[in-house]
Amino acid sequence: MTDFSVAIRLYNGAAILPRILEALQAQVLSTDFEWEIIVVDNNSADGTADIVYHYQQTWTRCPLKYVLEPQQGASFARKRAILEAQGTWIGFLDDDNVPSLHWVDAAYNFGRTHPQAAAFGGQIHPCYETPPPNNFERIAPFIPVVERDEVVCFTTGWRANSNLVPPGAGLVILRQAWLDHVPYPLQLQGPVGTSLTGKGEDVEALLHLKKAGWEIWFNPQMNIEHQIPSWRFERSYLLRFFHGIGLSKHITRMVGIPLWKRPLITLLFMGNDSRKLLLHLIKHHRHLKQDVVSAAELQLIVSSLFSPLYGLKRMLTATETIVHGHPLALESQDKPSKKPQTLSN
Repeated sequence: MTDFSVAIRLYNGAAILPRILEALQAQVLSTDFEWEIIVVDNNSADGTADIVYHYQQTWTRCPLKYVLEPQQGASFARKRAILEAQGTWIGFLDDDNVPSLHWVDAAYNFGRTHPQAAAFGGQIHPCYETPPPNNFERIAPFIPVVERDEVVCFTTGWRANSNLVPPGAGLVILRQAWLDHVPYPLQLQGPVGTSLTGKGEDVEALLHLKKAGWEIWFNPQMNIEHQIPSWRFERSYLLRFFHGIGLSKHITRMVGIPLWKRPLITLLFMGNDSRKLLLHLIKHHRHLKQDVVSAAELQLIVSSLFSPLYGLKRMLTATETIVHGHPLALESQDKPSKKPQTLSN
């Protein structure tokens, strides 16, 4: 029986994959348990399969697997990882996340001692290629950068009635709870290639778990390093990034809301977004051209205000039945010509 699976989702992440694998090879475990690593290649074109194959030749730490997910989109890659994984718990790393030497151990032990938790995240420390812009701390949680020392439960107290959940980077999930309560496909697909309009898939999924009564936590003992290149601070990228987040707001806000309540709830949110927009313009209108953070915040509010239209469009165009990702379809997936093999200790 496998206790813990590490799933690495990559799209053209060959440059950093060796660092991630080396960090996993060096993991320090306080107790013995069975774990595995699954590299999910989301249709990369940069030699990711060759890198995994190279490591597999000498890898002995734990099973190291490779799978190709040809349908691009973060949610599709995540679903494929969940179907392939054998672990009770699955810890996700993106192609810009390098785990600390105790990340696997901290994740496994937290899950073992919190049986009612369906998901939990941890600290996300930035590794900046260049210094961030002024006032970056106002938008850092979206990037995401999360540095805090206290344990937090998102399903108790005032957070229970909010849509607050941990970011997807470094997220750990209880596999069976996810399969039981998270619909597939999600309305939000996550980033697809260079497109950012489907962002918010992690929030959508976690809210389904939250509404189902499972606990969602933040575990500060888990630490990953988030590689943040300089181009992520460029104005054009930040505006696209926050446009995508804003468009997802209506879909995530409606998770668990009965259909008959949605028109009224939508109007209330639009009214609140309009208020935020007015206050933001009053406070920041003089320096929107110079301050990229203020401009990004404005984009988030505007896109959030119009997100019901995006949600309606998604609903009207969601007529195609997606069968990809069903367990019976796994055996028919195309594999790269140089097929990496699973190695065991």
